[in-house]
Amino acid sequence: MTVNTGLKRQPNEPKTLKKQKLRNNEYYEMQSVFDKLYTTSKEGKTFNKLMEMIACENNILLAYRNIKNNKGSTTKGTDGLDITYYADWDNNKFAAYFQNKLQNYQPKSVRRIEIPKPDGRMRPLGIPCMDDRIMQQCILQVLEPICEAKFHKHSYGFRPNRATSHAIARTQSLMNINKLHYVVDVDIKGFFDNVNHSKLMKQLWAIGIRDKNLLCVIGKILKSEIQGGVIPEKGTPQGGIISPLLSNVVLNELDWWLSNQWETLETRHTYAQYHKYRALKTTKLKEFFFVRYADDFKILCKDYKTAQKIYIATRDWLRERLGLEISHEKSKITNARKGKTEFLGFALFVQKKGKEKNGKDKFISRSSISEKAVKAITAKLKGQIKTIQRKSKAEQVNLLNSQILGVHNYYNVATQCSKDFKRINFVVSKSLHNRLKGNTKKVKGKNLRRSKTPETKQIHYSKTYQKFYGSYEQKPKIILGIGVFPIYGCKFKTPLNFTQEICSYTEQGRALIHNKLSNVNSLIRYLLKNKDFDNSTEFNDNRISLIAGQNGKCAITNHLLEIGQMECHHKKPKHLGGTDQYKNLAWLDSRVHKLIHATNQDTISKYLEKLNLDNAMLKKVNSLRLLAENLEITALI
Repeated sequence: MTVNTGLKRQPNEPKTLKKQKLRNNEYYEMQSVFDKLYTTSKEGKTFNKLMEMIACENNILLAYRNIKNNKGSTTKGTDGLDITYYADWDNNKFAAYFQNKLQNYQPKSVRRIEIPKPDGRMRPLGIPCMDDRIMQQCILQVLEPICEAKFHKHSYGFRPNRATSHAIARTQSLMNINKLHYVVDVDIKGFFDNVNHSKLMKQLWAIGIRDKNLLCVIGKILKSEIQGGVIPEKGTPQGGIISPLLSNVVLNELDWWLSNQWETLETRHTYAQYHKYRALKTTKLKEFFFVRYADDFKILCKDYKTAQKIYIATRDWLRERLGLEISHEKSKITNARKGKTEFLGFALFVQKKGKEKNGKDKFISRSSISEKAVKAITAKLKGQIKTIQRKSKAEQVNLLNSQILGVHNYYNVATQCSKDFKRINFVVSKSLHNRLKGNTKKVKGKNLRRSKTPETKQIHYSKTYQKFYGSYEQKPKIILGIGVFPIYGCKFKTPLNFTQEICSYTEQGRALIHNKLSNVNSLIRYLLKNKDFDNSTEFNDNRISLIAGQNGKCAITNHLLEIGQMECHHKKPKHLGGTDQYKNLAWLDSRVHKLIHATNQDTISKYLEKLNLDNAMLKKVNSLRLLAENLEITALI
């Protein structure tokens, strides 16, 4: 079962997914609305009519698309429903249903599950019903641009375009360039279970969200009944769609309080940034910077005395302003020259490397996978090997490969990742050998890309294997004819600081992520205004995505489609059991569509003459004709 794991650290978001989210906004013509919200929020203005935007049809349909693409869309709530429940609804019915729910919103009870933490304890998660997840997504889409305009630039957790690698890069940059080697770790005790609801409402109001109807809805979400009849008096429900945004709203006040002590402190004179810091160093103020990812944050200082003062000040501020206590056992001050500080599964420290120009020792930051993370990765991979031992199926081997690639992609920004994964490989390979003796074998060829032995020809190496691991010299392990990704095969990738110019809500910021759809925009606008009311919400949503996926071209001829001369075709017709799923649809020139369904020889000849198809195009037409249970066209006429 796949669940939305709420506020815990997630793998870095792929660039393709970032692009897809922006394209979704464009499909439903909401990008300009979000841009305006962001700009207005930047100007310091307030918002008191947000419910109208949240309840608009395009925003609701956009929420459906974003939820449908989420891996957790098939996870059921307490009502036993998932996203497939709405698949056959038409657009009008779907939009009207959620517009009516917003009139007097009453959330359903939240399903409670527990997932294991790396330390062996259990983390409680709340899984809202699908109705409530779609409602929360509608709200999130409108609130996010407003909040993004107010969030601090060095908060990296669960925000668009940002990732854990950016937080690690920023931390190491402060250690290297600013020479801040004393690290304050402040662990908030049960943060997500102890957020004060009334304080959160005031923080939303201060940000500029002053639509009382919306604040009432958010209040109801926070107090959603948990399975078993419990009504929470505090906390944000981990697992909810809107929870990550609300957690950032709570701690945004902390971000700016810390920042205004040094980094963004206003001075009487206007300085360039470098000169400002140089001037501040002549005062009694103490230099420090912070980096935050959700509730995990580091404060980096020059010396122990400064670190001690900011530790005490932060502890008191959290208690007095937010009503949050810290864990004294987990909160500490670390001298990175002598010990390691853990952050997001990484262990950070500094080592001597030569001398500075002034003769002082030069220190440079280093990082490795934390011991807790090493144990968790090892246990996860060994657990999957046990599963393969019980269920010897190709999909389980592919899942093992995806797990290996996932941890490589996450931890490849650790300077010592290769060394750490060799340790993990040593332990896991024993388990692989002992448990899967009958299913594994080695290949004689050393280099996959150069090897031409008969054995390698009988083995399936995916494109991913060849791309990332094909050049490794060691002999690959084979399970059920599938090449297993080498666990030791992780190469260090320098983490890059987040480019602050990137923004999902400005033209210039989006240009750094993807190029705006151009040649298909007119077709998308046409489809949005001319919905197919005889078909389902899923069909209407997928046909918009598909026309962008085909770049506005016919799937057979590859010619640009024209309004009035294009049709969305079901590859396997619905009367033969076909569905409205994306993979069963194709946009075609209307004449091609008629050719696929034609049974009269004169009609077939007529459209073959009009279309002037080559053999490759005719082959595609015939494959679609066979799915429609029509005879193949045997030759060009």
